[in-house]
Amino acid sequence: MSERLQAGDTAPAFTLPDADGKEVSLADHLGRKVIVYFYPAALTPGCTKQACDFTDNLEVFAGAGYDVIGISPDKPEKLGRFREAEDLKVTLLSDPAHEVLEAYGAYGEKVNYGRTYQGVIRSTVVVDERGEVERALYNVRATGHVAKLLKDLKVGQ
Repeated sequence: MSERLQAGDTAPAFTLPDADGKEVSLADHLGRKVIVYFYPAALTPGCTKQACDFTDNLEVFAGAGYDVIGISPDKPEKLGRFREAEDLKVTLLSDPAHEVLEAYGAYGEKVNYGRTYQGVIRSTVVVDERGEVERALYNVRATGHVAKLLKDLKVGQ
């Protein structure tokens, strides 16, 4: 299993294609806080709920100085369909090789209904303006996570 990040760690650098195939890097966001969330698959109920929750609160996060990036193993074409189908405004990035997922500790062993397998661990990492991990949350729930994050970060209150 990948090593999980801790507060104070340097956030692993990345450059991945977005839903339009354009390269996006963590370094593009230096000077702003970034919420990087990892989800298993576009166009599935839980991931749709989470992406819609982030989209619905995007202005609140932006007003508090946060950018939001969602990363999954999906190809850019599927991310584009996801964005269009759900009218998503968050930046969605593609990591089919799991390199960034693993670097962030968001890919590893999971157990579901007694079956053990390798997969995406739904996670959220908050990166500060200097590129350091402010908080790393693993095994988060799709429903209610964004509301909890808003409360924990004291955003929009």
